[in-house]
Amino acid sequence: MPDPISSASDPISYGPAKVERAAQGYWDRTGAWEVTEDPSRPKYYCLAMLPYPSGALHMGHVRNYTIGDVISRHKRMTGHNVLQPMGWDAFGLPAENAAIKNRTAPAKWTYANIDHMRGQLKMLGYGIDWSREFATCSPDYYVHEQRMFTRLMKKGLAYRRNAVVNWDPVDQTVLANEQVIDGRGWRSGALVEKREIPQWFLKITDYAQELLDGLDTLDGWPDPVKTMQRNWIGRSEGLEFGFRVDGEDAPLRVYTTRPDTLMGVTFISIAAEHPLAVKAARDNPQLAAFLDELRRGGVSEAELEAQEKRGMATGQWAIHPVTGEDVPIYVANFVLMGYGTGAVMAVPAHDQRDWEFAKTYGLPVRPVVVPAAVRDALDELVHDVEADTDPFQAALAGGSVDAYDASAAVAVVRQYLAGVEQEGAYVERGYLINSGEYNGMDFDAAFAALAARFEAEGVGRRRVNFRLRDWGVSRQRYWGCPIPVVYCDACGAVPVPEDQLPVVLPEDVADAFSAGVVQSPIKADPEWRKTTCPSCAGPAERETDTFDTFMESSWYYARYTSPGATDMVDGRAKYWTPVDQYIGGIEHAILHLLYFRFYHKLLRDQGLVDSDEPVVNLLTQGMVVADTYYREDANGAREWFNPADVDVERDERGRVTGAHLASDGQPVQVGGIEKMSKSKNNGVDPQAMVDRYGADTVRLFSMFASPPTLSLEWNEAGVEGMSRFLRRIWRLVHDHAASLPQNHPSASPAGHAGSTLTPTQNTLRRHLHETIQKVNDDYARRHSFNTAIAALMELLNHVVKFDDHSEAGRALRHEALEAMVLMLNPVTPHACHALWQMLGHAEQVVDDVPFPVADAGALVRDAVTLAVQVNGKLRGTIEVAADAARDAIEARALAEPGVARVLDGLTVRKVIVVPGKIVNVVAA
Repeated sequence: MPDPISSASDPISYGPAKVERAAQGYWDRTGAWEVTEDPSRPKYYCLAMLPYPSGALHMGHVRNYTIGDVISRHKRMTGHNVLQPMGWDAFGLPAENAAIKNRTAPAKWTYANIDHMRGQLKMLGYGIDWSREFATCSPDYYVHEQRMFTRLMKKGLAYRRNAVVNWDPVDQTVLANEQVIDGRGWRSGALVEKREIPQWFLKITDYAQELLDGLDTLDGWPDPVKTMQRNWIGRSEGLEFGFRVDGEDAPLRVYTTRPDTLMGVTFISIAAEHPLAVKAARDNPQLAAFLDELRRGGVSEAELEAQEKRGMATGQWAIHPVTGEDVPIYVANFVLMGYGTGAVMAVPAHDQRDWEFAKTYGLPVRPVVVPAAVRDALDELVHDVEADTDPFQAALAGGSVDAYDASAAVAVVRQYLAGVEQEGAYVERGYLINSGEYNGMDFDAAFAALAARFEAEGVGRRRVNFRLRDWGVSRQRYWGCPIPVVYCDACGAVPVPEDQLPVVLPEDVADAFSAGVVQSPIKADPEWRKTTCPSCAGPAERETDTFDTFMESSWYYARYTSPGATDMVDGRAKYWTPVDQYIGGIEHAILHLLYFRFYHKLLRDQGLVDSDEPVVNLLTQGMVVADTYYREDANGAREWFNPADVDVERDERGRVTGAHLASDGQPVQVGGIEKMSKSKNNGVDPQAMVDRYGADTVRLFSMFASPPTLSLEWNEAGVEGMSRFLRRIWRLVHDHAASLPQNHPSASPAGHAGSTLTPTQNTLRRHLHETIQKVNDDYARRHSFNTAIAALMELLNHVVKFDDHSEAGRALRHEALEAMVLMLNPVTPHACHALWQMLGHAEQVVDDVPFPVADAGALVRDAVTLAVQVNGKLRGTIEVAADAARDAIEARALAEPGVARVLDGLTVRKVIVVPGKIVNVVAA
């Protein structure tokens, strides 16, 4: 039984702190959101991306988790068995760097932050099943991850090899390509370097086609996310073949999706790490120095694409597989050893990157593909000039083609050539020229012909390729899950047996961090590394790399379903998965969501889940943004001030005219609206907002100020408006409850025949049930919480204006207030917990009451109001019966005084009736 509302000292006045404390106390005591499997009800698994325990919630967290809570509470009220769990993405560099800065152990810092943030989440009243909570840094969690990894090793899906990686010299670890932004580490901002080191990988490429095909089944995912994943997976169909190289036994293998441009190859580009480049550098100090320079750059494609194209000739030559001509081989800074074969056939006329390189180093640009208009022009010239004249070559040389030198056809050819030579590569498909026996073919014909030739000669084959690379999961820092492998001189890399797991990361490392050390304590501790080989019982050493933290976040959703399971999950996972609704930022489209999908398939193939995809519906919420203010010093450096510390001046139209710092009264610059961040000091502390306005008001504003997928602009005036709205409802419910007779039943006027209600009563009841219909749809299907709240505000205005104190009127007001409380409950659950009791339900909890359902009978309109226009201008309105005949509507419209006055002296030509909306009279 909920705490009685009378425990509040002054129920007339809405006191958020007391109301919220009472509701949260009840939820905690009763375990209100703890759930178990229940086949008799439809399940609903609603999940928001788990937070990193940084120490304090920010408004992005508040918005994210409030969205999930509104969906979860609505689903519970519509009869679903709802799971909404929470955990902590607790490993990673931020905790380790904070520990170095604060000279403390990462574990101590992390667990303290978790305790604080858990309290903040509870303060906001989220309906979370806290019995399933875990932190990913707990051995009870990561033991299952280690066990899965050893199983993947045995299946060949986890392996170790040397790889050229992005190395962050400040954070002292490998970065994924996605973590390199403009050539710098995403956290440290340091310029990344290339290094070749041993790395552990998961074979995500074995699932590339399935990951691509699966996107077509994800109807509940945003198109931008699916597009980003398609592009990242990057399926392509092409030819792989070889160029013979003087002095080499093995051919130089290349892969291309544009074999139609083969005759336009004027050089070959290879990566700095390619064996041919390494060999050539042995006797070429200048080349060796250049290779060393390239190794210090990053390995992300985005970075290489943007930088200046640089290279150096190796002195080696390849032999063209069709023409037999010699082609020079260059090392180029835009070719990656880890992508494709590490060698690229360069066609400057038809690849912009190759064109830029060729222009820099004076290499030939040979067009071999032309658009249809150029092909047609060449065909015309072939027919018009002497048979032994090559019109293309004549045009290319700028020479004469006899009398046709100034013809339109020649102009078309020369314009194309000038564009390729001076402006950039022609990259579209077209028709072949300068290609010998392949002249005139289009892309498909040339592809087929060259594929058949190379396959017959045994020098090439058709191949499907993917841009996606295997997932490098090794990180060189301490605060992560230890990779469960030992190294033995006799046996090599050996997985730790399952009965010896977990390999526990030591947490008592305060001494190592007290000196602000950067080196991993487990790398520096020979005793931790020392172990015995599980295969031969000889001496061995443990792997000191730890897992990429994306490993933990790739399967956490599954662990929530099976707390206490001895394996990663148990049979309960098949009840709860897939996740019905997942909520998080679109910035995770590749970094997290692709790995998330991949890991689900690994779980499926282990028989642990029985679905192909982890999530049915994905909602990517917008950012929370706020005003920024700063001052600039003489050197141009900016000091940013929090909006709470700034007084803003506005004109009569509310436009900002100036701002000054409250503490000194001196002006500050207005920097515009930007995402809340520490760097701009424009974050708003959720704790301060809850202390000032209450959690329900903060939740209400977060849902009302913007649709969930768009940015939300923080505006404290808007927060105050939400506070006033809640107080109006509180006062209205209190006054209504106080006016009820003793033991008044919570009767609905539905008990009265619709025909017995007055027109005013019928109008309010129709408004009520139209609102119920809309809010239900906004919550369940559209996730348009802002419009749902706006509809409830409008309904509140109708109820306030309803001045009917008859028995039917009182029953109708009661029905409306009850429905409003139930409809608001997903957004403002604390207030609604109290208001429901105030309305006479002391024995009932609002969360367990079914969500209102619109009464179809109440939605029927007896009368409708129609606008009446004369020649397109509004001249009046009329009210007619909903089923009025067309003739009756026309007659009423023409008799409306404002309409009749305008029509005086005119002849009515036509009357157009749009049922339920408008009447338009055409007159002259």
